[in-house]
Amino acid sequence: MKKYDFDTIIERQETSSQKWDCMDRLFGTNDLLPMWVADMDFKAPPEILEVLRERVDHGILGYTCRRPSYHQAISRWFTSRHGWTPETEWIRHAPGVVPALAAAILAFTQPGDGVLVQPPVYYPFFTAIRGRGRTVVENPLLFKDGRFEMDYGDLEKKLEDSSVKLVFLCSPHNPVGRVWSRQELETFASICAAKGVIVISDEIHCDILFDGAKHTPYASISEEARDHSITTVAPSKTFNIAGLSTAAAIIPSKRLRDNYQSVLDFLHIDSGNVFGTLALEAAYTSGGPWLDELLVYLEGNLDFIEKFLADRLPRITLIRPEGTYVPLLDCRSLEMTGPDLERLLVEKGGVALDGGHWFGVGGTGFVRINIATPRALLKEGLERIEKALG
Repeated sequence: MKKYDFDTIIERQETSSQKWDCMDRLFGTNDLLPMWVADMDFKAPPEILEVLRERVDHGILGYTCRRPSYHQAISRWFTSRHGWTPETEWIRHAPGVVPALAAAILAFTQPGDGVLVQPPVYYPFFTAIRGRGRTVVENPLLFKDGRFEMDYGDLEKKLEDSSVKLVFLCSPHNPVGRVWSRQELETFASICAAKGVIVISDEIHCDILFDGAKHTPYASISEEARDHSITTVAPSKTFNIAGLSTAAAIIPSKRLRDNYQSVLDFLHIDSGNVFGTLALEAAYTSGGPWLDELLVYLEGNLDFIEKFLADRLPRITLIRPEGTYVPLLDCRSLEMTGPDLERLLVEKGGVALDGGHWFGVGGTGFVRINIATPRALLKEGLERIEKALG
């Protein structure tokens, strides 16, 4: 019997929602159905909301700290869900995964250094790198037989450049939806270890897994991988609490951990958010049953999309994700540029999706759709796409 409700449509306009109230910054208008940014249209688990209500009722919202139970909750979650037990002393704070990436750039690179990414990839990677005068080095993914793969030959070639100090790994990969296998990660890790680079593994989507896919934490691959990596995680995507700005960086190496911590101390961003701190602990302690039901619902949404496209929009194909709730739709048969496709969907369909070209090399001709929404809204969004292309 279902315990949680993912079908009720909740009014989100005029709630200071980036997804619903700030579309005009990218799309020129807010009069759209938003199916873009990775933000669910579901209430957070009641187990989290209850903890937050108790704190509001307590009435004091002063400076906060993270008690031992906070770090223990993170470690237990990754033990039970992913078979990896990070030691609590490895865990450091971040206001979000992207801020953690930015802190790593400050800690481990100098202006002019290269940071490698694997496009098409989460577009804030690019702004984090370029924003402090570092250079983006691209190792584009290969698209073969309907799925994306790593190009290891190109990776080795790009890492021959001695200016490359960091590699950003997206695992599971946003937006291509790959959950990298252990073998793929082992090959990737051996190349990075041989070249002496630090790997920052963005694993924020690691809990959103479909059809038996298994996430392998990068730091669990080998001793070498553990010692040259920082793993960034957060409950924000999993439990729809991104607005609480709370994440964690798991850093087994004391040298890397101390350098990272020095940046947090310099920027005075280590104290955290009282609500985010409480919500993370509640999520990782009590959120499992809610997540299990969510995954069933999301898989149903994927099935719905595939049938809708097959019946009514056969020129578009869902790149069925192994993980993440923001998969790609392959629109290349429409033979449109990224901006032209985006304009068509906005102006004729009244629907906002992330343009594939936003994600860099290899993204043109695709759009990213957010499936973490009630099925009725998903249906409306697909009908709007149909209208735009009609």
